[in-house]
Amino acid sequence: MTEILDGRILSYKIRQQLKQRITRLQEHKVIPALAVVLVGSDNASQIYVRNKHRAAAEVGLTTHDFKLPETVTEEALLALIAKLNVDSSIHGILVQLPLPRQINAAKVTAAIDPAKDVDGFHPLNIGQLFLNNPQSLPCTPHGIMRLLAEHQIDVARKHAVIVGRSNIVGRPIAALLLNADATVTITHSKTVNLRELTRQADILIVATGRAEFIKRADVKPGVVVVDVGMNRDATGKLVGDVDFTEVAPVAAAITPVPGGVGPMTIAMLLEQTVKFAERQIGG
Repeated sequence: MTEILDGRILSYKIRQQLKQRITRLQEHKVIPALAVVLVGSDNASQIYVRNKHRAAAEVGLTTHDFKLPETVTEEALLALIAKLNVDSSIHGILVQLPLPRQINAAKVTAAIDPAKDVDGFHPLNIGQLFLNNPQSLPCTPHGIMRLLAEHQIDVARKHAVIVGRSNIVGRPIAALLLNADATVTITHSKTVNLRELTRQADILIVATGRAEFIKRADVKPGVVVVDVGMNRDATGKLVGDVDFTEVAPVAAAITPVPGGVGPMTIAMLLEQTVKFAERQIGG
């Protein structure tokens, strides 16, 4: 029987643990705080930020909103980040992507203090990840690894195939899997015979942004499938990058969409902010 890798259940468990850690911080007069910078009025970004705020409030983590107009200059945004970097009451900084065209996202990411980089995208943190000395981890890949571990899925000696090479998911999850002794293949839009490679996977991680891209014929029986996608099909239904109806019956385990990876991303964001705050009390 196929095991459902339910991110909602694990994220709830993590949030309960965070409440206890935050209570301990409050006893030491430390209030963990996350600064969220939102530029413009992108609807998807606003919904995502709202979900983060809701989850943060639930565990007792303070959030500070910095909403900037679509026309803000790069200089003004960098000045705000510099101010947040030196504010000891702020433990984590998150700049919501995407950013407007006039702003260099890479420059903005590099401007965040690596010790407050809750997204784990600063070049120094990415470098430490690939050196197997992680300091701050990208939230979605981190959430995937925690979800696999929770279900006692050992990745060592397994062949993990990743579909997608983004800096947000594909590349960092490859590093995490390598660090955990998996054999890793990264595929992408220019890969020849991509579907032949997906059929070799013991663990298949799909992050393409293409609705129901992976079908039954693209996987082998007993595969563990992690679907990072969030798309709308022709009827408006929320679906992943994997055709769940076709693939689930032959998989050993699979994440649902919604309710799989998504809740874990936010849980890891909260956990990382609390971890940064704990440094103030030597935690």
